[in-house]
Amino acid sequence: MLPRKTDQARIALQAHRAPLDMRQRRLLILCDGQRDIAALTAMVGPETPAMVIQLVHSGYLVTSPEQPPASATAESPAAAVLSRPASPERRRSMAAARIYLLGILEMQRHPQAAALFHALQQARHDSDVLEAMHAALGALPVLTSVGYTERVRERLLEVLPEKGTEGIKSLKTEPETT
Repeated sequence: MLPRKTDQARIALQAHRAPLDMRQRRLLILCDGQRDIAALTAMVGPETPAMVIQLVHSGYLVTSPEQPPASATAESPAAAVLSRPASPERRRSMAAARIYLLGILEMQRHPQAAALFHALQQARHDSDVLEAMHAALGALPVLTSVGYTERVRERLLEVLPEKGTEGIKSLKTEPETT
């Protein structure tokens, strides 16, 4: 089964007003009609099949049967590598973590979040990026909620390279009082 977005899903992703949580939005973005449920599960998590069914019933996704390859022997080595799900270690990247946190900050619509977004966007060296991420995570509980900040922190820990997680792991998600 190859899920792909409907027009309703495209509108919902552009408008940011649909009743979708972050995981559902992420899944919708990845559903391009090229990835099967197994590939999506490797990217999003074990709850993916249930979310796909829910999004199909809500009208955000449609499914089509998988197309068997024209010839199993004709598949190029590059295509074989691309079709394999990435190992958790290969998915870790400073750039991916940065892009994720930039997206989170951009959604906050708050002057402090805008300043943190700009600082993270302008950071060039890994140490500066980590410092900006740390500052953003420290401010998020005030801008959103402790639970949301904790989910963002957990996702960053999944995506950041191991060398970058020390400061993030020790960060408290309690709102700072001034």
